[in-house]
Amino acid sequence: MAGGDIIMVRQKELKRLHVIRKVIEGTLTQREAADLVSLTERQIRRIVKRIREEGNEGICHKSRGKPSHRKLSCKQRIVELYRNTYPDFGPTLFAEKLAEREDITVSRETVRTWLMEEGEWKRHRKRKAHRQWRERKDRCGEMLQMDGSHHDWFEGRGPHCVLMGYIDDATGSVYGGFYDYEGTIPAMDSFKGYITKYGLPMSVYLDKHTTYKSWVRRDEFREVEPVSQFGRALQELGVRKLHAHSPQAKGRIERLFNTFQDRVVKEMRLQGVSTIEEANKFLVSYLPVYNRRFSVEPKEKEDLHRTANVDLDTVLCIKTERTLKNDHTIKLNGKLYQIEDNIRAKKVMVEELIDGSTRIRLKGVQVAFHEIVERPAKPEKGRPYLPRGKGHRPPLDSPWRPPWFRRSKKEATEGS
Repeated sequence: MAGGDIIMVRQKELKRLHVIRKVIEGTLTQREAADLVSLTERQIRRIVKRIREEGNEGICHKSRGKPSHRKLSCKQRIVELYRNTYPDFGPTLFAEKLAEREDITVSRETVRTWLMEEGEWKRHRKRKAHRQWRERKDRCGEMLQMDGSHHDWFEGRGPHCVLMGYIDDATGSVYGGFYDYEGTIPAMDSFKGYITKYGLPMSVYLDKHTTYKSWVRRDEFREVEPVSQFGRALQELGVRKLHAHSPQAKGRIERLFNTFQDRVVKEMRLQGVSTIEEANKFLVSYLPVYNRRFSVEPKEKEDLHRTANVDLDTVLCIKTERTLKNDHTIKLNGKLYQIEDNIRAKKVMVEELIDGSTRIRLKGVQVAFHEIVERPAKPEKGRPYLPRGKGHRPPLDSPWRPPWFRRSKKEATEGS
């Protein structure tokens, strides 16, 4: 095809040269020549002047054989940047980083082609989907998917941690935070941050982790369904709790983690993030940019998030009921607490807050207390020494001896 194009261009130029020669000989006017070769009279005058000065070679375009001014001359530089700085980036993310950090604007398809030519990238075939795609919810705040992602987020530069992630099912807007582990306190703290920023959702879609679902056997006598501390907090906030039976059921949060384990890990690598505190500061600036680019418009404009008109610290905490002893003390987690107020009750509620502090309430009213650091020593009871393997033997005339035993011993003594 390339050879055919070159032949067509040459034939076109030969035709143009033939007509220009007629103009020079005077057999054709410039206007007639312009109509024959579909050019303007001004162009015909320029070509006539060039052929008179340069001969027949003047009919060729001056840019023939020269590289285009629009040709990208930075291919080798881009490939070297990929090898040295972005070795495991995908073409899409690599093109974004080139524009953002290197001030080089290249389309992702051009980048993909160059990397494949240099053997730095291979075409990935997508696996065929075998599950039915579930449509998004219609309104923002109608359902929130939540989960924790365990991953080496700092690639060895820092400790292993967990990303507590949230994604709105209707819009795909993302919220999250890094924590040391996936448990009740991280779940409550991250959910409190989401509520503060967006409001209370109508429902939360969770897996069956012990943080979200209690696996304690149901009390058949009291007919009470056991719930986890986080599940209890959702009930008090009026948020419906839904449990997924498989990871594929909550596919949006799972795909989000796959994306973050690729993109966020590399972004934090470029910025040198190596601690949980630095990672959470990074998310504050990164998530708004991510949401502006990847979130979608819901079908309905109405936002179903609602304001939490309760003290979140009172709800999002670990509540444990404890029996009040006669000396107005309670024991929790190996610690002993003294109730200072003069109250009459059998049980009190102990609240362990997210920040690590503790509160004690009686029927919703907070009571004063303090921790007993040094406990009084118990008096040691005296105990008779007994040789090992030998018990205490009462005397022969002891009233604890059987009558027949005392008589037999008495007769033996008198006979002797």
